[in-house]
Amino acid sequence: MGLTYLFISHDISVIGYLSDRVAVMYLGEIVETGPVAAVLDSPRHPYTQSLLSAVPDLGGGRSRARVRLQGDLPSPLNPPKGCKFHTRCPLAVDACRTLVPQTQGLGAGHSAACHRLDEGLNLLEGAR
Repeated sequence: MGLTYLFISHDISVIGYLSDRVAVMYLGEIVETGPVAAVLDSPRHPYTQSLLSAVPDLGGGRSRARVRLQGDLPSPLNPPKGCKFHTRCPLAVDACRTLVPQTQGLGAGHSAACHRLDEGLNLLEGAR
């Protein structure tokens, strides 16, 4: 049909039904983007992982551990230096507090911005 829609939602589970691509934002910056299947099935950014952990399991057999974010919610008017998510990220290291992470390609149009991507850390791992 040649149509393009921009659908904005705080409910990441709805995105999977309505979209082909997804961009996850935190404090106004894209932290992960890619085809819906890649991002929802293999989330790489800790914020994306925490959003997916909040989706209720309605008996589909995809039970995930709940990732509860701790720490201070930063002000969008005065965001923290470095990675904006570091004040709430359970995987944060010293580099996160000072350096803005660069977006890295993960293959097939999937990318994320996190200092710990190379370590393959997943807050949801082992929860299934």
